[in-house]
Amino acid sequence: MDRGSSASDEDDDLETFVPQNHAKPPSPSARSRSPPSSFSVAALRPALPSSAASLGRILWSRRYLVLFVSLPLLFLILFVSFGGATSLRLPSAAPAADPAASRMREAELHALYLLRFQRSGLLSLFNRTAAPTNGSAPAPISLSDLQSALESQIKINREIQAALLSSHRSGSGNATDDGLDLDLPFAGCRKRELPANRRTIEWNPKKDRFLLAICISGQMSNHLICLEKHMFMAALLGRTLVVPSQKMDYSYDRVLDINHINDCIGRKVMITYEEFVEKKKKVAIDQFICYAASPPCFLDEDHIKKLKGLGISLGKIEAAWPEDAKLKEPKKRFVGDITPKFSTEAEVLAIGDMFYADVEDEWLNQPGGPLAHKCKTLIQPSRLILLTAQRFVQTFLGGNYIALHFRRHGFLKFCNVKKESCFFPIPQAAECILRIVEKANAPVIYLSTDAAESETNLLQSLVVFNNRQVPLVKRPEHDSSEKWDALLHRNHMGGDVQVDAMLDKTICALSNIFIGSSGSTFTEDIFRLRRGWGSASHCDEYLCQGELPNYIAELD
Repeated sequence: MDRGSSASDEDDDLETFVPQNHAKPPSPSARSRSPPSSFSVAALRPALPSSAASLGRILWSRRYLVLFVSLPLLFLILFVSFGGATSLRLPSAAPAADPAASRMREAELHALYLLRFQRSGLLSLFNRTAAPTNGSAPAPISLSDLQSALESQIKINREIQAALLSSHRSGSGNATDDGLDLDLPFAGCRKRELPANRRTIEWNPKKDRFLLAICISGQMSNHLICLEKHMFMAALLGRTLVVPSQKMDYSYDRVLDINHINDCIGRKVMITYEEFVEKKKKVAIDQFICYAASPPCFLDEDHIKKLKGLGISLGKIEAAWPEDAKLKEPKKRFVGDITPKFSTEAEVLAIGDMFYADVEDEWLNQPGGPLAHKCKTLIQPSRLILLTAQRFVQTFLGGNYIALHFRRHGFLKFCNVKKESCFFPIPQAAECILRIVEKANAPVIYLSTDAAESETNLLQSLVVFNNRQVPLVKRPEHDSSEKWDALLHRNHMGGDVQVDAMLDKTICALSNIFIGSSGSTFTEDIFRLRRGWGSASHCDEYLCQGELPNYIAELD
């Protein structure tokens, strides 16, 4: 396994987890070439948390939006009425016919254009949030879209100020820029604020009622997503969750802190398979209701044999929604659909693999998850892995670094069969990385990759900023003279593929800025950790987000 790259090997058969490659916002130069267009806020909130809804109502009420639209126009009117740019001239200013006067006139016209562009965008948002006049509800706006729209308007306002003041800068400096560098919550690469409230459910298991987790699809990252959905289902159904046996699945106790989950909830809600067997002596799945109908529970003959090989007796396997077997994709389900189908007095219940299940995804994906608890996040690396990651950061990276998950193994074919390919040529990837380096002003990049040295060497040679090569740091092989990984080796965890993968995730999750690989569940798990830990940045993104590869090979 490649050091510093082992993390990505677990994604061999990944499926697209979330939509990627969102459109890139137009640059100022692009705006000057094309007519103003309204903001795109489609595909917006299905159900915002109450705090987000409240924020939306406050920010986008008619009173505030009208004020927001009117102020820039009022500013320009007052500016022009007092003589415009000419009122700022020094007594020794040149006649109107000189080049300075032309620059002033050009700056005023550019500012007027930007104000019209801003007005168009604001009116578009206003129309979407205004009370309906034809009986139809306005398109909902998610909190993230709201923040993005506000950030865009703040940037345009900054350009307007810069345009009006541009003709008054001396040739020796740009002192006026200091007045425009506002300390705004959306500006720069600041940390994303955690929402004040989460939509949560209490997890109170009934006595002697268990849900046996079964996760089959893909590698470890996929299984963690499956396990998280099982936790949600166990809470909905009031059951204790049984972690899969390592004979059937991964050794979760080596990479996850299961005691941390119980401590955060405040009661025993999860037990290992070994604890379950000790408690039950003889294990039987009393009722097997498949969440996914086709194939039933995603179980094949091989996995059924493994379950029976563990001494687990199986009852009849049935589907909760048999009609889904005829569909290419299962329907989206909500709590009101789920609870009646799986409410049973059976002592041990199984529902099969949940990786592909669409179970209140907006609820599950909020920072901290859907369950009520007293910690930042429930599913997180074991204490030994977390401490080792911190020691690596202190040894090699320091407090200001970018993390890059650069997935390559098997990704060329995976990406090229998608509608929009996510496999970028090395030179293009380097350009995208450098844009983030410029924003972050970070001296070093942590590289989590499965790429061959021929690729990483080329990438390293191209990542040059201000005539200085930005080091791409990978985890080195174990060396007894280095102490940063001593904890893992002392506890016989060094060299374990899944431990190394979780270590990579943890180092990436601790970074100031994270660049992920579109379509990778390894990347998605890092984003989940960053949301929960509060380390997510406004500069986090997928590699070359909003772009397509500048060259795509034909399919075989």
